[in-house]
Amino acid sequence: MRKSQIVETPRGPVEIPTGLLIGGEWVDAENRKQFEVFNPSTGLAFVSIADASPKDAVRALDAADGAQESWGKTSSRHRSTILRRIADGLREHASSLSWIISAELGKPVREAEGEVEGSAQIFDFLADQVTQQRGTYSTPPNGGFRVITTHEPIGPSYLVTPWNFPLLMSARKVGAALAAGCSVILKPAAQTPTTSQLFGHIMMKAGVPEGVVNVIPTSSASEQSSELMADPRLRKVSFTGSTQVGSHLLKLAAPNVIATSMELGGNGPFIVLEGADIKKAAEDAVIAKYRNAGQVCVAANRIIVEKSIEEEFTAKFVAAVNELKVGPAHDPSVDIGPLASESQVCDVRELVEQAVAEGAELISEVTVSETSGYFYPPQVLAGASREFRIASEEIFGPVAVVYSAENAEDAIQFANATEYGLVGYIYSEDVGMALKCAEELKTGIVAINRPVVAEPSAPFGGIKASGLGKEGGEDGIREFQNEKYIALAL
Repeated sequence: MRKSQIVETPRGPVEIPTGLLIGGEWVDAENRKQFEVFNPSTGLAFVSIADASPKDAVRALDAADGAQESWGKTSSRHRSTILRRIADGLREHASSLSWIISAELGKPVREAEGEVEGSAQIFDFLADQVTQQRGTYSTPPNGGFRVITTHEPIGPSYLVTPWNFPLLMSARKVGAALAAGCSVILKPAAQTPTTSQLFGHIMMKAGVPEGVVNVIPTSSASEQSSELMADPRLRKVSFTGSTQVGSHLLKLAAPNVIATSMELGGNGPFIVLEGADIKKAAEDAVIAKYRNAGQVCVAANRIIVEKSIEEEFTAKFVAAVNELKVGPAHDPSVDIGPLASESQVCDVRELVEQAVAEGAELISEVTVSETSGYFYPPQVLAGASREFRIASEEIFGPVAVVYSAENAEDAIQFANATEYGLVGYIYSEDVGMALKCAEELKTGIVAINRPVVAEPSAPFGGIKASGLGKEGGEDGIREFQNEKYIALAL
């Protein structure tokens, strides 16, 4: 089997590794199987990738375990240098990476370019941060000895990434693990493995030692995870995806007490209060809802507007939505590309049709002219009850629902009436009111008068059914380290 494939793109040919990256080499899958990767804009396959078996997963863990001690003992300066090289490599291959992201996910190329740059910035931050980590040295209240704390790599780590941000999510997890001194096994989503293949190539070129990073795409994620998590050598699992799968992985982690980080589902409220800059709130709601066709865990799922401004806000919001252009992801003028898969389209359509049947009203006018691919138009619904299914589930598609609230207290009550707690958005020119609402929101992240929350230096993570642990910032590195306390007698 050829371990790379040349894919012709409008930006020139791109060579994509098609094997498994294990122990520093691109190798065949043990069973020599492959699976196809489809372009959502056309519905056609454009590359075939090696399909890792559970035995391949164990081979990857063998490699990661063998490389762990040496990598864990490298100096922070050495790790920083490699992280910086990875950032440079991402920028060097930005054109190829952004095209691949668009091709396998359907993300508009402008957004894909932003994802590549955002990923490079993560490595920039980590390269700076890893050399600044400090332990402590102190005298306990009763005296008599000294308290010393330090941090050590947690060990071989299994990183399971989602399809909606195939590079950014991998960069967050891999970057933090490498900074902490951990070897890793990266399992990309079956819908979007190609980006991780190219990412693996970039990391090897940057000087990551053999076995420290292993990439094992598979069409049988459950079997692979079960095999790896039953092995006591694995010490960390970091997962981004659905709450249902995250809960299952937590159960698998329990017997060996494997450390876990879970970034799970969301049902983000976007609250617009009386006195807000309504024009800005409407424009920002479009960004917060429709970025990546709404396939974002921090998407504004419920647009909650105080009754006194609901009519004006809705008119401006719908007008902005009606201007969005739908089309193939590689078209630079496109705002909304296809959804990631046909099943995703079916799930979103079912939610909308049920809401309309129950009494919601479709008030936007965007249509889709594409005859192939997995397209769904950006839509706005009004008149939906808070009891409808669409109010309690993560939509994960280009559909916004506008709800009315009597006042700020009512808006917060509805915002918190969910099992999820990832992100909330608040729009108000009254800073005191905005801060009060931010404190009352039961979410791990709150954005005030801002539609984007991702930032390499900030902690990212939710509460309740939205997960546990943090990515980003210094906390992101600590997730891959054990704190050690040393009691020193005098």
